[in-house]
Amino acid sequence: MNSTELDNRIDKDSQEYLDELPDEVEMSLFDHLEELRSRIFYALIAVVLAAIACFIFVRPIVSILEIPAGDVKFLQLAPGEFFFVSIKVAGYSALVISSPFILYQIIQFVLPGLTRRERKLLGPVIFGSSILFFVGLFFAYIALIPAALNFFINYGADVVEQSWSIDRYFEFVLLLMFGTGLVFQIPVLMLVLGQLKIVSSEQMLSNWRLVVLGAAILGAVITPSTDPFTQSLLGGAVLLLYFGGIGAMKFFKL
Repeated sequence: MNSTELDNRIDKDSQEYLDELPDEVEMSLFDHLEELRSRIFYALIAVVLAAIACFIFVRPIVSILEIPAGDVKFLQLAPGEFFFVSIKVAGYSALVISSPFILYQIIQFVLPGLTRRERKLLGPVIFGSSILFFVGLFFAYIALIPAALNFFINYGADVVEQSWSIDRYFEFVLLLMFGTGLVFQIPVLMLVLGQLKIVSSEQMLSNWRLVVLGAAILGAVITPSTDPFTQSLLGGAVLLLYFGGIGAMKFFKL
């Protein structure tokens, strides 16, 4: 056996090793459903416990989320409105706090069905996804929300007094923050698709015109305000994430 044949044999053995399922276990459909039920149950328990804790400390969380509104006065327009707002804020906060445990349950459920090659992606994908999600929340809090609120405040400053429904305000803030957090998953999704050989960096780059149009549409859909500045800010962030994802794909030669 010459050196070329030896190298090919080693490469083939290496590929076969990476494609193995190290923890493959024979399970019936009912066993899979039972395990899925258990994982969902544990995740729900974590969310409920986190929600109870967040509800106990909901006033400091509400105060933090009210900061971008500045001196605007908030009104309770219906009996119990602030109570239901508190439940909503506690629920969203609980999802953020319990997300590591939820991810752990998802990983434990899918891990036996992953090859060694796919497992190599798992750590970077989860870490990158988590970081980008929180960066998206922070970006929305310090940039998108203040920009949108300043537009609305300045637009009617000389005509109406700024007094807002507390329920509508928190619906606006929470949807924008979580929508932005999800949008910031674009580079991770691109890397996963590239690693699975579904798309390449060249294909991604060749479709940049469609991406520009899609970024504008996505900015209009995700942003719960109608001002063009906020939509452009989010659309610009989408473009940066997309081209950053292309750069990462080229770095990893995908």
